[in-house]
Amino acid sequence: MMLRRTLLGAAAAAAATPAFAQQPALDPENTLILELPGGRVTIQLLPDLAPRHVERIKTLVRQGFYDGTPFHRVIEGFMAQGGDPTGTGTGGSRLPDLQAEFSPPSRARFIRGTVGAARTQNPNSANSQFFIMFAPAPSLDGQYTIWGRVVSGMDAVDKIKRGAPGSGTVTNPDRIRTARIAADVR
Repeated sequence: MMLRRTLLGAAAAAAATPAFAQQPALDPENTLILELPGGRVTIQLLPDLAPRHVERIKTLVRQGFYDGTPFHRVIEGFMAQGGDPTGTGTGGSRLPDLQAEFSPPSRARFIRGTVGAARTQNPNSANSQFFIMFAPAPSLDGQYTIWGRVVSGMDAVDKIKRGAPGSGTVTNPDRIRTARIAADVR
């Protein structure tokens, strides 16, 4: 019941935001809930933009892959990156890398709250790592796969400790406490 209220609240908040004014109610099968040290983050998954990436995220979430993983690279005014169990920025899941599913800027842009797939210089190297945007970054448009958008809880994202591997600025990074698909929460 609590989850249902949360989803309805997130849908209402999304509907009240001009960028999401035309969005339908959240589908629990395509809603990711992250519990972070700063609070709950609700992410609408976008299978219409990136079906293979959304399926990968759901598979990993259902395996418990993201539980306890750190936000290993968090850059003020840019983004928070996580999804690497090693915390080094070089790790991933045991599953094969994914083909890019880039969206043209006319369909999706990297704005505050956009969730994208992290990758190396190889466009087809996304695996488990992802990033959540703190601010718009037009230079990423059409260059990285967009698979979700935060519909509630950006205040919790904003609280993630800043720092990056090797920078010496974060010795104890914030971690994802749990990641769940809303349809699986009873």
